[in-house]
Amino acid sequence: MLTRTTILRRARTFLFLSLAALACASGPLSAQETEGVNGDRPSVFLDCATRGCNREYFRTELTWVNWVRVPESADVHVIMTGQTTGAGGREYQLDLMGRGDFEYEHQLLYQAPPTATDRETLDELVHTIGVGLLHFATVNGFFETVEDFREVADVVGAPTEEFDPGERVVAQDEVEDPWNFWVFRLGGRTELDGEQTRRTNQINGNMSASRVTPTWKMNFRANVEYNRREIDLSNDSTFMDRRTDWGFSELIAYSLANHWSIGIEGEARKIVRFNQTFRIEATPALEYSFFPYEEATRRSFTVFYQIGPAYRRYIQKTVHGQLEETRWEQALEIELSQRQQWGDASIRLQGSHFLHDTGLYNISMRGDVDFRIARGLSISGEANISWVNDQIYLSAEGATDAEALLNLQQRAQDFNYSVEVGFSFQFGSIYNNVVNNRFGGGGFNWR
Repeated sequence: MLTRTTILRRARTFLFLSLAALACASGPLSAQETEGVNGDRPSVFLDCATRGCNREYFRTELTWVNWVRVPESADVHVIMTGQTTGAGGREYQLDLMGRGDFEYEHQLLYQAPPTATDRETLDELVHTIGVGLLHFATVNGFFETVEDFREVADVVGAPTEEFDPGERVVAQDEVEDPWNFWVFRLGGRTELDGEQTRRTNQINGNMSASRVTPTWKMNFRANVEYNRREIDLSNDSTFMDRRTDWGFSELIAYSLANHWSIGIEGEARKIVRFNQTFRIEATPALEYSFFPYEEATRRSFTVFYQIGPAYRRYIQKTVHGQLEETRWEQALEIELSQRQQWGDASIRLQGSHFLHDTGLYNISMRGDVDFRIARGLSISGEANISWVNDQIYLSAEGATDAEALLNLQQRAQDFNYSVEVGFSFQFGSIYNNVVNNRFGGGGFNWR
């Protein structure tokens, strides 16, 4: 019996390949129009920005195209992005854009269920990419006959005789979901690590519940973590640190309009490193998106504002002489991101301050860029800087030398920053169709 997912996949494939076959049957384009950058096979540049991007697997399975290393050598540029679905799976978005003399633009989606194995997801991605490239090759005249088209269509999984294109596809609102879109997860982990003079032990557990619909987004998460660390010192003594942290967080968001969303974020937790034995807060929030939310994987420009109170109870008296306090705080965040054929870039500005004293603030700016300057040459950079003046939780006693060296206790600071700049230049053969997995894990770990 065919599942709903299989029916949807085959219906989509049948429609797409039928259109491609019609384009092929109508006759090839002129010789000048069908000649690709690298011959009679379409040349493809794959631009990945999501997990699950196994380029070697794609090259191994889709051998009827030329995979090239730089976009300037491609006939079609494929950008693959992804985002998490409400059930914990992943939706992959494939944007195919023609380059040079080829006027083409199309988008495909594939949703991987949370229960899918890596191999199942890769096979479906190969199928989706193959269907998209087949359509591009057909409408741009890379196939001279219907027989050529059918030969390649068999490779990407054309519909078989058992599929009836007239078979009714079940609509989403007709599916009976006994869980009403709720998804629950439980997890835990323990880790032992050490050597003769150092021993660490970590145990943590977590659980979550989420429900995501086109209108509502609700996430609830809880975790607990135990850490034990022992270090033998040169004076025959032993430094030991034991701590248990826990936390609970929630997010409830509502789609108010096409570009507006409202919600509330909250948390309750214990964080020893930040001198807090108990903290609880609830902050209503408002978000505006200049672009449609559906385009978030390719371009996004949002403004996010939240305001609310937070209660803190401290382990040690703070630098302001407090053992507990309730303070109101407001924050504003502006974020812009783009992923295009020239590369990708993003910038985020954040600012917050306490309402009882605007001099207690935190301002940060973060940006990254990966820009293709010319054929084979690209530059990348990442930088962030923060001006910090809101550490009201700091212990008046400060951190010991051991806590400072092991970063076990937060210390006072006015700012922090990081900068990273790099470049990439590649030349030589533009083809990368060959896959060779020999000595994949070889090599001695020299020290």
